[in-house]
Amino acid sequence: MEEAGKVCSDFYGISLFLSLSFMTAISRFSFILFYLLSGLACTGHNNTLNISGEAFSLIAQEKIHASNNDSIKTIHVFVALCDNKYQGIVPVPAGIGNGQDAKSNLYWGAGYGVKSYFITKSNEWKLIFSQLKPANNILERLLFKHKSKNVYILADAYDGQFIKQTTIDFLNASAGKNEIELKEGDRKIYFGGASDLIAYIGHDGLMDFSLQQKFESNSNKKRETIILACYSKNYFSSHLKPSGSTPLLWTSGLMAPEAYTLHDAIHEWINNNSPQQIRLAAAKAYSKYQKCSLKAAQNLLVHGWK
Repeated sequence: MEEAGKVCSDFYGISLFLSLSFMTAISRFSFILFYLLSGLACTGHNNTLNISGEAFSLIAQEKIHASNNDSIKTIHVFVALCDNKYQGIVPVPAGIGNGQDAKSNLYWGAGYGVKSYFITKSNEWKLIFSQLKPANNILERLLFKHKSKNVYILADAYDGQFIKQTTIDFLNASAGKNEIELKEGDRKIYFGGASDLIAYIGHDGLMDFSLQQKFESNSNKKRETIILACYSKNYFSSHLKPSGSTPLLWTSGLMAPEAYTLHDAIHEWINNNSPQQIRLAAAKAYSKYQKCSLKAAQNLLVHGWK
C-alpha cells in the first residue's frame, strides 16, 4: 500500500595570518594544509555555508535543555527513505525504492517526496541550504525558512537501511533529547529535541522490529509530533507516551506518507489553528492526492490519544 508513496575558526584564521608573513612558499603550503585539516578535525561535519549572502554554521551536538528564542518556531522532519531491500514493504519501482539514493527516492526526491514538494510545489518555503551526509546514516539535510514567518524546518533524509535508527532518533527528539544547533550569524537555532514540532515520514518500521529503549521526557518544553506511517498510532503509542510530546497527527491504518499531507498540516500549525483544523487540512490534502473520500482520509488521519 506504500507504493504511492525518506567554528574554533577564529583562532585558526589569526594564526594563519600571522604565520604566513614569515613563511617560505613551501612552508606556507604546509601550514595551509595543516590549517584545513585542523579545521576539519575541530568541526567534524560542521559547515559554514554561504547561501544568498547569509552565512550559516551547522553544529550537530547534544545540548541540555537548549531552547529557541520565543519568536522562533522550529520543525524537525525525520524521513526514512523508502527501501525495497531493507524494509518490510510491498516493493515499489526500483528507481524510487532505493534507500541509499535520496535523489530519486519516493519520500525525498520523487515528485511528492519532502525535498521535491517543499522546493518545487510550495510557495511558502525558501531553501536556505542543503548538505550531503551531515551525520551518520543521514544522506542529505535541508534547512528551510518560511517566507513570511519566523519558522524553520530541518529535514533529514535517512538511509533506508537504517530505519530503526531513524525511528530511535525521532523518538529521542520527541522526548526532548539530542538537540541540534544551527548558527545564523550570532543567532542560534535549535532542532532535534528542542524543536516545537517533530515529524516522522516513511514506512512504519515498528511493524518489523521492536525497541527496548525508554523514551522518557527530558524537559518540560511543549512538543508536538506528526507521524505519517502506516498504523502509526497503534505502533508508536507505547514509545511516544513517556516522551511527554503530544501526537498532533498520526494514522489509524495503511497510508501513503507523502509530503502534501505534512505540508498542509504544517501550514495550519504555523497559523496557530486548532488540532481539528490541522487534521482537516491534512485530510483534504490526502483526499485530493490519493483520490479517496474526505471521510476516509479523516478516519485515517487522527489526533491525540483517544
